[in-house]
Amino acid sequence: MRVRTFGVALAGLAAASLAASGCSAKKDDTVDGKKELVVGVKADQPGMGLNTPQGFQGIDIDVANYIAKKLGATKVTFKEAKSANRESFLANGTVDMVVATYSITAERLPKVTFGGPWVVTHQDILVRANDNSITKVQDLKGKKVCQVQGSNSWKRITEDNKVDAKLVPAQGYEDCIVKLKAGTLDAVSTDATILAGYAQREGSSVKLANAPFTDEKYGVGLKKGDTKGCEAVNKAITDMYKDGTAKTLWDKWFGKTNLKFDATQPPAQGCS
Repeated sequence: MRVRTFGVALAGLAAASLAASGCSAKKDDTVDGKKELVVGVKADQPGMGLNTPQGFQGIDIDVANYIAKKLGATKVTFKEAKSANRESFLANGTVDMVVATYSITAERLPKVTFGGPWVVTHQDILVRANDNSITKVQDLKGKKVCQVQGSNSWKRITEDNKVDAKLVPAQGYEDCIVKLKAGTLDAVSTDATILAGYAQREGSSVKLANAPFTDEKYGVGLKKGDTKGCEAVNKAITDMYKDGTAKTLWDKWFGKTNLKFDATQPPAQGCS
């Protein structure tokens, strides 16, 4: 496999423009300074967010803990958040914050205030190890591709790239991996970070196609309108890069894979 570099953009915070807009959140509605936080995370994604006998583990968990501490929280409780319920969990107060491979997209912005992104990754493709027929997104034409409820990944194939793939519904990416190994589908496509976690766990049965075709900006989801909390989250992310924690966490969870990135600066950030 060739080594890919995950670009991390150099930019400042967008706090000044937000202040000028007059947007603000009431004290009771912001995560900043809240002593107890409930954070929505994935429970079935090795390397990112996985519920184990020892509790939730993964880089999303570590990033969430770092940010929560910077926000002043003394207690953090993790709750599984699936792709299909992240927005509703934030809206109804089930969770205070979501750090769950949560890509910032135009479709989600009307419902969620995003801090970050805290990193930029790319969408890629996972296939069975003996399948050499898929080396780029266009090769998915006519192939059976996993369609996870609540995820936008499949849209990047069939809508953005206009590839006529056959979509196979699944409840989550763990379900996708089972179907891929069983031959029920031909490919799983989502963020390379997620796929790399599964590839590392599954060993020789699957492989990354190394065919990146999008930029995925991982954000920190907050209740819509929590601009104050968002600005505090962005400051925490900047600190995470400055003090070396971002690189330490990346190496901890992906040091044995070919996923690398420039951890010297945080990605461009804003609040919307």
